Amino acid sequence: MAVIFYMTLLAMAYSSMAFDIGQSTRCVAIPNQMKVCKDVGYSEMRLPNFLGHSNLEGEVVPRSEDWRPLLQTGCHPQARAFLCSLIAPVCLDTFVQPCRSLCVAVRDSCAPVLACQGHPWPEALDCDRFPAEDDMCISPYEKFSHFAKDLPKPACQNCPSMEEGPAMKTVLDAFCHHDFAVTAKIHRRRLPMGEPEFEVEGRVEFIRQGPLLPYDTQHLLQQWLLINLRCANVLVRPGRSQLFVLTGFVQPDGTLALARLFPWHKKDANIAVATRKWKHHRC
Repeated sequence: MAVIFYMTLLAMAYSSMAFDIGQSTRCVAIPNQMKVCKDVGYSEMRLPNFLGHSNLEGEVVPRSEDWRPLLQTGCHPQARAFLCSLIAPVCLDTFVQPCRSLCVAVRDSCAPVLACQGHPWPEALDCDRFPAEDDMCISPYEKFSHFAKDLPKPACQNCPSMEEGPAMKTVLDAFCHHDFAVTAKIHRRRLPMGEPEFEVEGRVEFIRQGPLLPYDTQHLLQQWLLINLRCANVLVRPGRSQLFVLTGFVQPDGTLALARLFPWHKKDANIAVATRKWKHHRC
């Protein structure tokens, strides 16, 4: 998925270099099927857009879906606003591009996601091509509370250790040595284009909660899978689900890192015993 997405992203960015801001444009309603840019605060967009696309059904709508994998990672809270200002620019009397500062903020947060998958931020989306803050443009804004900033966040990391059929002591040691331990079922399905998609099924159960929050952990693990696709690809075969015991820690910069993964099969009595013993276990 990462390779397909990056190549499409590069092609879209490259086409934007040919866009002439002085060419004739028209305003059209943002269609319902363009889910990436629905409910962005306005209902009409200008065509051609800043990516040089003028055909709504043939180019704009299908190409907008190519940004969905990046947006799903939650790499930046304004990534959607930045991308939609290029894909579906607001229809006003003048062209309104994203500010250079917004591009920089999104790039600095989202480029590491692409780098995690082996690709750089496309040169054609060089932030220097966007207007400075003193011009009319879409600027970054702060709307999230201090509490939200302190929540753990997934990040790119080396693939964690995965061990089949561990001994009970191995599992208990992992619980002791890491900040948290949870059980989660990971499902892998295939999209029509043959791209793998991962999701955390059902509830995440806490063995050791540590710094994690009940309402945030399932989403947190989901984002970890989307960011660390190369690791996720080895966890579950396509069309299958697998229950895991996951242990890890929150690093000083607030990012979550998984450390040990234990696939929990029905025959793994040692894992079941370890989770029962943990309530009374002394590290």
